[in-house]
Amino acid sequence: MPRRILIAKPGLDGHDRGAKVIARALRDAGFEVIYSGLHQTPAQIAETAVQEDVDAVGLSSLSGAHRTLFPQVVEELAGRGVSDIVVFGGGVIPDGDIDYLSEAGIARIFTPGAPLSEITAWVDGNVAGRVDPID
Repeated sequence: MPRRILIAKPGLDGHDRGAKVIARALRDAGFEVIYSGLHQTPAQIAETAVQEDVDAVGLSSLSGAHRTLFPQVVEELAGRGVSDIVVFGGGVIPDGDIDYLSEAGIARIFTPGAPLSEITAWVDGNVAGRVDPID
């Protein structure tokens, strides 16, 4: 069964071309991808992740709200008992914020210009399929 990845745009950022490019690259690499669309709250993203039984959540932010919104997604997931979902992100994120986001539970940040092959390879190597309790 292919690993499931949710690509999400938290907050009021209205630019989603990059998120769609990442979603397509991951789909082309063999992942099952769900794109949640624009203007999602951290709670909506976490709820979608649970409902869709995803293995990872990829967040995209170009608005500068990543320091607030990305950690809130991690907190919302933990509050739903699914802290095993890998959360990664990308967008216009200053290098100085990467350590802060890592400490907040974001597994990896990709900045502008990251090759699609690097992103898909990282996801392939760092996102394990979740175990189905029925198996």
